[in-house]
Amino acid sequence: MTVLVHLIVTLGMLYVIPAGLRLIDPVALRGTARIWPLLAAPGAVCLWLPRGAIAAVLAALYAAAALSLAARAAARLLRTVRSPAAGAGPLAPAEAAVLTALLAPSVAGTALVAERAGYRLFGFDLDILALTVPHFHFAGFTAALVAGLVCRATRAVPGAGALSRWAAYSVPGGTLLVLLGYFVDDWAELAGAVVLTGGMWAVALLTWREVRPGAHDRTAAALLATSAAVLVVTMLLALWWALGEATGLVHPTLTWMAATHGLGNALGFALCSLLAWRRLTLDRTETTP
Repeated sequence: MTVLVHLIVTLGMLYVIPAGLRLIDPVALRGTARIWPLLAAPGAVCLWLPRGAIAAVLAALYAAAALSLAARAAARLLRTVRSPAAGAGPLAPAEAAVLTALLAPSVAGTALVAERAGYRLFGFDLDILALTVPHFHFAGFTAALVAGLVCRATRAVPGAGALSRWAAYSVPGGTLLVLLGYFVDDWAELAGAVVLTGGMWAVALLTWREVRPGAHDRTAAALLATSAAVLVVTMLLALWWALGEATGLVHPTLTWMAATHGLGNALGFALCSLLAWRRLTLDRTETTP
């Protein structure tokens, strides 16, 4: 499981975040996205080192970069409060999702520092801290980002606007509830999993029904279809695992979840979604007079 988790996290650090930053704001975040692989390299390297001082220092360098994104989120929120654009207030659904995406890597970075140092932060087992890192790169950063992108693209579509707004709120809300569930109990985490699963299934439905048919690029359409289909399965697995943890019913092991839910979300959902939205963005740019 360790090697697989490290590979998933490396993908999140080196590609998913910079690709996502370009989708959030291709102008303001272009410089950060360009140099991000260099900022993330210490974090990627530390994954493959034994726990200890060197690994913790490298993890701290990555955490500092992740915290800079949280600072960007704070600045973005302040700017929006001072000069709200139409439909982009600080509590607007798409903006709430984007802010969540910018904040999520700092949670992952903090957990990474503790895990690499061998420190049981807040009393959590090191395995839980290790799994928190990919969770907040994908369920935190990517899921919130994609929910925001889908909301932006479909909020004016008749019959889809209400569902897209709900999805853009529920994905960040579910992610936060899952995080709070770490500190409360398994039932609270199950509640978060239910909200997050509902939000992600809404994203999958909107992607399949509204976004995919409008893609003029066949490759982008295929990538969107794949991401939507994968989400249905991977989030069902997440719900099954959370239900089993809360009730004691038979459920997948963490190793099995990493190999199915984790790998599916990283490659089938996150990677396919980002590649598709990148193609859609380029297509719109090229066709705009």
